[in-house]
Amino acid sequence: MAGRVVLITGGSRGIGAAAARRFAAGGDKVVVNYCRSREQAEALAAELGGMAVQADVSDPAQVGKMVDNVLEKFCQLDILICNAGIAQQKLFGDLTDEDWRRMFAVNVDGMFYTIRAALPHFIHRKAGKILTLSSMWGQVGGSCEVAYSASKSAVIGLTKALAKELGPSGITVNCVSPGVIDTEMNANLTAEDLAALAEETPLGRTGRPEEVAEALWYLASPGANFITGQILAPNGGLII
Repeated sequence: MAGRVVLITGGSRGIGAAAARRFAAGGDKVVVNYCRSREQAEALAAELGGMAVQADVSDPAQVGKMVDNVLEKFCQLDILICNAGIAQQKLFGDLTDEDWRRMFAVNVDGMFYTIRAALPHFIHRKAGKILTLSSMWGQVGGSCEVAYSASKSAVIGLTKALAKELGPSGITVNCVSPGVIDTEMNANLTAEDLAALAEETPLGRTGRPEEVAEALWYLASPGANFITGQILAPNGGLII
């Protein structure tokens, strides 16, 4: 299994960075995509002996160039982890057109552009693993997070449909749908909010990025070769 090439979008921080470290520890070559966090991405890539590549996933031209760069450098791509995403807490009535479009541009369009760019390579090889990142709010919906929840629900639909379409080509497509994870994305939550969410969680705590990375690692392993179109939800039992 060692020696695979893994591209992780939004890989410079949080879950993406934890996944980069997990796959590098397993012997894989890791490509860390970033949009603005150049210093963090380059430091992480240097730490892991990997490669950092800039691209705003909401721009199809930048995404195409990113995938071309990876294939020129390594001549292969084995695993694509579509992790790049943004979040926003806002009452539905306060959402602007720009809020809505930006959420879908990054969380959904970005995933579409990235998979589309990598797919010819996967289909040519008749192999490949595509992993998407949703959220528990994509499964059950979150108050004051309608745009985010809707975008993450779209990710689940994309995953399931694409798994059916790509199965005959030997490509698996699965989704990891985390619960409340201790990352910068949740830094806007107060200590009281986090404590309340931990109390609601059957396991009595919030999750760690490394635990989500382990879920991604499993779905990318040979042990998951007969698993496709599924949602693996590291959420501590908060939603069941």
